[in-house]
Amino acid sequence: MEIKKYQAAIEAVVFASGEPVSVARLAQVLELDEDTVVRLADDWAQDVNTRDGGIMAVKLEDSYQLCTRKEHAGYVRKAMDIRRNVPLSQAAMEVLAIVAYNQPVTRAFIEQVRGVDCGAVLQGLMTKELVEEKGRLELPGRPLLYGTTATFLRSFSISSLNQLPPLPEEEAGVRDTTLDEVLEQQEEGEETPVDNLPEQTAE
Repeated sequence: MEIKKYQAAIEAVVFASGEPVSVARLAQVLELDEDTVVRLADDWAQDVNTRDGGIMAVKLEDSYQLCTRKEHAGYVRKAMDIRRNVPLSQAAMEVLAIVAYNQPVTRAFIEQVRGVDCGAVLQGLMTKELVEEKGRLELPGRPLLYGTTATFLRSFSISSLNQLPPLPEEEAGVRDTTLDEVLEQQEEGEETPVDNLPEQTAE
């Protein structure tokens, strides 16, 4: 039973990693010596590869990794291409740009800049893990703050927000003024004009 427990743990770690996991790393996690880990992992890999499933375990020198079986490659490639080729709408790109250059920002600020309700678009960006909640603003009502994610950086092939293209000074100034106005309205407890804006349905 102890062996099955360790092998289940190996499978969980290798699956969660999504990349080759070394014997040394598994030994550290399981608190076992490396020779024992190799025996456990080899038996686990053999067991995985005899299952009638869509994945297989491979040994890469002193590491182990899970991958899909080659007979399912066409389906996997098609699924990945579909996901990769779904473009963001113009509305989503606009909201994403506002968040990226001004974060953390409130939904009210985003809608003040765009002039339309952005709830659906913002939710879509969160579903795609490009935008996430970053806490709350210390003002009446404590509105949520939004910012970009690590997925956003990977998707646009940048390592930090400092690598975003610079904005013209005039545009940056306009945005700063708009943010000040929104914050001032929220501090005074006033409703922002976005409450009566037309619904934005595009995502």
